[in-house]
Amino acid sequence: MGAALEQVRYRRYQELIYEHGKILSASKLLQRAAQKFESNKALIFKQSSISYQELYTRACQFSRVVTASSVKPRDRVLLMIDNSIEFYVAYFGIWQTGAVIAPLNIFLKDTELAHIVNDAEPTLVVTTPDRIALFRALGVQNIITTQTIDLSVPPDQASSDYPLVTLDPDEMVALLYTSGTTGFPKGVMLSSKNIMTNILQGGSRIPLDFGQRVFGVLPLFHSFAQFACVWASMLTGCTVILVPKIDRRAILEGLKHKPTVFLGVPALYGLLCLLKTAPLESVAYFISGGDVLPDKIRMGFELIYRRKLCNGYGLTETAPVLSVDLDDELRPTSCVGKPLIGVSCSIRDEAGRELPVGAIGILWVKGDNVMLGYYRAPEKTAEVLKDGWFNTGDFAKIDASGNIIICGRDKDLIIHKGINIYPPEIENIIMMHASVLAVGVIGVDDDDAGQIPIAYVQVRAPHKELEAELRALCNQHLANYKIPRRFVIMQELPLTATGKVDKKVLRAQEHGATKAQ
Repeated sequence: MGAALEQVRYRRYQELIYEHGKILSASKLLQRAAQKFESNKALIFKQSSISYQELYTRACQFSRVVTASSVKPRDRVLLMIDNSIEFYVAYFGIWQTGAVIAPLNIFLKDTELAHIVNDAEPTLVVTTPDRIALFRALGVQNIITTQTIDLSVPPDQASSDYPLVTLDPDEMVALLYTSGTTGFPKGVMLSSKNIMTNILQGGSRIPLDFGQRVFGVLPLFHSFAQFACVWASMLTGCTVILVPKIDRRAILEGLKHKPTVFLGVPALYGLLCLLKTAPLESVAYFISGGDVLPDKIRMGFELIYRRKLCNGYGLTETAPVLSVDLDDELRPTSCVGKPLIGVSCSIRDEAGRELPVGAIGILWVKGDNVMLGYYRAPEKTAEVLKDGWFNTGDFAKIDASGNIIICGRDKDLIIHKGINIYPPEIENIIMMHASVLAVGVIGVDDDDAGQIPIAYVQVRAPHKELEAELRALCNQHLANYKIPRRFVIMQELPLTATGKVDKKVLRAQEHGATKAQ
């Protein structure tokens, strides 16, 4: 998309996110949508659909249920529901009371969930009936289940006069817990200003306009999915085609509704490559985010479907989108495009000194979309937020054209004899092998070298010569010091809920194996 057109879209979106000269409160998103797009389809889920007006009316009914459960403005309410219409009814029903919404990863383990319950101290939990015992065991007493949302009963139109509670644009309205790949999840505090600003920024580049049909297959607790399928779509009147889970049959069923914008993580596009004949003709834009996009997946997708796979970048802490490469040009998969309007970038060394164009360093960003901070964690907040600038923890560089090139996570960096090794570079090469499905490269302490790279590799069918083939492939494309010292062949790699290789688990496994030796 050209810069001039992006500026035009930016000015148009500015008109949408302001009300009486003030940034629109996030709690009013659905009400505004019901007023502007009353009879239009808001959601399509399996064989059902719901209009904006009906969704708003049902959300107002649920707001009354939430209020009757002793919830007051600014209280935290945990939401743990799978992709469904009920998720939206509960999400906006909670928001409209002035409570802080905290949507939870539906794949969390007991210990992670216990940490969040202790950290958030929720007044209420909204979840499915099968999860009641889980929360009861954690000491939660005030629980509402999705059984209170009966979509088979016509909505009471009188309920839509619920008096919405709006908080100041700079107050926390959403508490999004990160995946916790380096420890227990941290609560990211987002305000209406953060959220509405990022809708403005992202919507200026990503075509989420009225009439678009957004394919909502990512878990709705994920910040990328909330941005596109919960926040931006409500502002502009898109129709979200909601898919219950990342599953071959569910995806094919959802595609029958002919989406125009497809959002996914790299692993999802890898699944589409395996399907080979998914009906994607109606889709105008395919956008990948949430993880490093391997060359193998992008090239495979573009060869099979003859369509461009656009690479994006963001973090939960930035509400979440920072950049997307929609230009019709061939670039490396590490290129995630230019920063969105209103996002400033700085590449710095470990001492915080700014580096010149083309140098690799840690990416810092600044903008009104950057989080308020981590919930109840002022020390951790101070580590990453300095004078309005946020440390992304990602190594990157800015090329001569102003594009962001992502090189890897700070915490994943391997330092070998004082030389930096970026795991994505090695992973990209290993993924070139026809048998490889996924790979995770980690650094292991070494007395002589400081750290050495080890590769965990998931393959279709292991064979005796595989490790030699992988080593030869790396030898052909990488400097000797970057070649993994070991290749650990696995039938399945551990994944986070959002489809990333869980390197925390790999490090723990490697540490355990080392101690046993």
